[in-house]
Order: sequence, then structure tokens, then C-alpha cells
Amino acid sequence: MKILAYDIGTTGVKTCLFEVGETLEMIGGASAGYGLYTFPDGGAEQHAEEWWEAMKSSTREMLETAKVRPEEIRGISFCSQMQGLVLADETGEAVRHPMSYMDQRAEAEMREGIAGGFKVAGMNARRLLKSLRITGAVSGSVKDPMWKFLWVKNHEPENFARARWWLDVKEYLIGRLTGKFIMTEDSAFATMLCDTRNGKRSWSGELCRLFGVEERHLPPIIKTTDVAGELREEQAAELGLVPGTPVFGGGGDASLIGIGAGCVNAGDTHIYCGTSGWVSTIVEKQTVDTGSMIASIVGAQSGKYNYFAEMETAGKCLEWVKDHLALDEIGIYLEKKEITGGPEHVYTSLYEYLSEVIRRAEPGAGGVVFTPWLHGNRCPFEDPKAAGMFFGLTLETGKTEMIRAVVEGICYHLKWMLECQEKKVRTSPVIRFCGGGALSPVTAQILADITERTVEVPDSPQNVGSVGAALTAAVGLGGIAGMEEIARLIPAKQRFEPREEPRAAYRRNYEVFKSLHASNRKNFANIRGE
Repeated sequence: MKILAYDIGTTGVKTCLFEVGETLEMIGGASAGYGLYTFPDGGAEQHAEEWWEAMKSSTREMLETAKVRPEEIRGISFCSQMQGLVLADETGEAVRHPMSYMDQRAEAEMREGIAGGFKVAGMNARRLLKSLRITGAVSGSVKDPMWKFLWVKNHEPENFARARWWLDVKEYLIGRLTGKFIMTEDSAFATMLCDTRNGKRSWSGELCRLFGVEERHLPPIIKTTDVAGELREEQAAELGLVPGTPVFGGGGDASLIGIGAGCVNAGDTHIYCGTSGWVSTIVEKQTVDTGSMIASIVGAQSGKYNYFAEMETAGKCLEWVKDHLALDEIGIYLEKKEITGGPEHVYTSLYEYLSEVIRRAEPGAGGVVFTPWLHGNRCPFEDPKAAGMFFGLTLETGKTEMIRAVVEGICYHLKWMLECQEKKVRTSPVIRFCGGGALSPVTAQILADITERTVEVPDSPQNVGSVGAALTAAVGLGGIAGMEEIARLIPAKQRFEPREEPRAAYRRNYEVFKSLHASNRKNFANIRGE
């Protein structure tokens, strides 16, 4: 069966068509970008119409290049960025620009909502304990959607008055396709207003009243594998698809990327490196570590959770490297010109060349350590003022060492989150690595060396979100017996074993890395004018 999957990322959509049967095959794909608009006050927004235009152009391009008839497509599903806020009116039109998961304007709302009174782990004890009892987690980050919701309520009352639905990113797009307004279980959990006790998934009136949220804004909750609605005629015509095609709930990236990487059994751990990054381990009961900002979140599988630790900027740091450390080379390598003094090879992309540069540099980057906190940080410490820095620069330091230090810094942070998870749950000795960062064998080897774990990379690691979306729709259509059957469809394509030689340098730098935030917390706040 053919299933169309949209992966709605932070900076673009990947539109993929899969054939799901005894094997899994991607038979078509296209992508289109859109903006992420950041503001000096910590705001981060996107434009709903840009999402839609990107979906239209990429869908039509995919259909044309794949030579597939639209009537062959059995279902549509989504994998999407999470913890955004899209306030929509009765018809589903956004009443203001959607707020990204990166938005951090709601500090006052969070302080009023969770930080006052007698405190445990820096949060109001009564509200903390009540949230943990009902949801198994707590809205303890300024970037959580509940505080964004209340920020709009406090700062934009006219827009708020027009809002009928509180939606996440894919839920807005599902509503646009079908005219039906829902939240999947994982998106509902991400609001921190969903009652998860005894396996149920329903809105908690008690928490809504506690935090000043009206339940009328919250849509019905469905499963990832449920049909949300059918594709409407007008939207089908714009996309080039067939009206009536079932549209499934799909899931958020934190839920479906692990599925697409083949992690479906308790204890399976995967690491994702895209714009953001995370470490996620499948567990069978809810666990929370408020000190490290890690919680078991509702995922795509009933009865299981993802013990989830997130960093705000991972691959985004590599984009920063491209834009700010390698700009002088972009014209050379993207035009496939020979490299003066370099190896006899014409690189097809700047990232490929950067991987080669990193490979040639010494492990430990000549003693340079980079902190990948370019938009604050969430885990294992919550600090929206934290920033990136290069520590240990000397006269001998060159651009090569700095670029390698960025990749190593990302991997140090991932190791830190992995170790924090180990305090509460058992992570797997073999880790699946996915996302755009996993396209580089050099990065995968560095991750294996730094974490001292075996790292496996599935085929097309940059498309695992779309894979997860397609497979959950296939379960909903009856083409796959259940989630546990998914692992056989996703074997590892590459395997990287940790090496002994770089271990001493990495262990030394890692200890320095972990100390840098505590040593500079006040400096981060001071340099931001606070």
C-alpha cells in the first residue's frame, strides 16, 4: 500500500511516499522550506501560510517525479515538530502567527504559574505535585505550550478572543485538510493538561482550572493510528490529491522518529540530531527527573512511554558553522570546483567537505570545547539565557579545530543527557542514531567514541520521521499487525563501534564541558542584561 507522509520540521517540510508491505520502500520525495522568525524578546514564530505553500509545492513535485497516480495513495499521515502553539478560529484559520517550540517569551507566565510559593526543584510544590500525579510530568520550561497560550491571553486579548482551538503544528494542518479538529495523544500530553493515570488519555479539568485554561479550547483526543478525517475537495485540488483520502492523526517528531528508527521495544534508545536533538528511551511506566528536566512522555504506542531528554540546538549549530565559519568556502564547494591544496576530489556539498575537514582533525579538537546552547537550553538544566561559546582557544587553534569542536560539543551534550537518563532507567548498549546529523559517518563515529556505545544508523536516517508516520498509518489501515512488527522493516545500514584511541581526550574534554554552564550561569544572565 502507498502512504503519503509529511514531516513538518522547523525549517521545512519533507514530503515522502512509501510503499509498505513485506518491506518498506520510499518511492518518492520532495522538500520545501519556510521561515523561522526570531525576535529580540525571545519570540520565535512561523507562518501558517508558508507551511501550506510548502506542502502544496512539495506534494506536486513528489507526484510528478515519482510518477504515481494520486488515487493509488491509501492514506496521509504526519510527523511534526511539537510544542508549538497554533490558535485557530472556528473555521481553523490561525488567529495569529504560530509560536514555535523555541519561543521563550512567557517567563512571567511561567513564574506566576509554577514558580511561586513553597518550592521543590525550583517550582511551586502544590502545583508540581498535582501535575506529576495527574500527567506524570510538569510544565517546567518557559518554552512549554501552556505558557505560550497564557502569554497570548495576557498580551494579545483581541487575538485570544478570536481563538476557538488550541492546536499543535500538525493538528492545524490536519484541520486544514479535513475540517476536523483533534489532538493526538502525544500532542495532548505535551500541553501538560492531559490526564494519563491508569493509561487513560483525557483532558484534566482540575489542571485546566488550576492554570486558568478553558477546556472549550481543547479538541478531542485521538490515537496516532486513528483516522482524523478525510481530505476535503478544495484542499485535495490544491495538493493534487484525491478527495476522501483518509488522513491519520500521525504523531510528533519525538514520538515517531524513534518508531521510524526501529525502536519499538522497552529499553530501546535512540538519539536524534536534526535542528534540535534528543535522547529517548522506551519505558513501560512514567518516570520523571525534575532536577534534570527529563520526563516520560506519551508516544505512539499504547502502554509505553518515551523517557525523553531534549537539547534545543543540535544540527542548528552545524548550520551556524556553515553560515559563519565556512562562508568563504561556500562558493567554491557548492560549485564543485577543485580545492586548492586539498585532496583530488570534487565535493558535492559543503557539508560533505566539512565532514572531511572534521575527520582529519584530531579528536579533542586541540583542547577546544564548544557549548551548543545557541538558543538557551532545556536539559539537563533549564536556562533560556545559556549561550554557545568556544572554550580553550589558543594561538594554535584554527578553523578546523573549531568546526570539529562544534560536532564534539553536540555529542558531549548528548552523552550528558544519556548519563542523566541512566540515573532513572536502563538505556540500551546499542543506540540507533538518526536525523540529518546521522548522514555523516564521521559524526556517527564521534558519537560512538564519546558515548562509548555502539551506534547503528538506519537507511535514510534523515527521513525516519516520515517513515514513522507512514508505518503508523499502515497499522491503522491494517497493513501491519501492530507496532511491534515495525522493527523487522528497519534494519541497521551502518554500525560504529567505540574506539580506544580517542577515549582519554574525550573524557577530559567532557568533564570540562559539564562544568561550563555552572561556571558561567551568572555571566550568561549578565551578558543578556539581567
